[in-house]
Amino acid sequence: MFAQCDYNLNDIDAVAVSKGPGSYTGLRVGLSTAKGICYSLEIPLISINSLSILAAGLDVTAYEAIIPMIDARRMEVYMSIYNSGLETLEETKAFIIDQESLEILYKQYSSIVFCGNGAFKCEPFARKNDLISNQGLSAKFMIDLSYTAFLAKNFEDLAYFEPFYLKSPNITKSKQNKLFRKS
Repeated sequence: MFAQCDYNLNDIDAVAVSKGPGSYTGLRVGLSTAKGICYSLEIPLISINSLSILAAGLDVTAYEAIIPMIDARRMEVYMSIYNSGLETLEETKAFIIDQESLEILYKQYSSIVFCGNGAFKCEPFARKNDLISNQGLSAKFMIDLSYTAFLAKNFEDLAYFEPFYLKSPNITKSKQNKLFRKS
């Protein structure tokens, strides 16, 4: 990447990373890599909420609310609510998608854009004036957010910053352990 852009590692002023919510492993690997680069180059780390990144990728001013959603299995999603100016209207939370829960949102917002890999769960309950976008996460959507954070010196503590998981990982222990059998 650096060779294609005619840059080298010493040209970097900061590293920006998606802080979550999202995949436990993906967030952990991405953050570990970013921290390693920041530590070795002695540069700051910037973290951006994954849902903010999704919302920033849309150019929709005709809608009252932008609701990015990340699939959290079954009928649950991680979501936030933003206005068209990307101001946070509701903080990140876990949300169960059903007719009743969406009716509550519909009473608050006359027009909604649902986006992200969890947005498809709203299709059976969507109104005609709402938009369901299949747009996914992309690093290009975090450029402006990261630059704004950089100018504001909104940096993370390299030693203590951890991803924003929202919920504990779903880890189960194997029922078979073939390596350590008792004789």
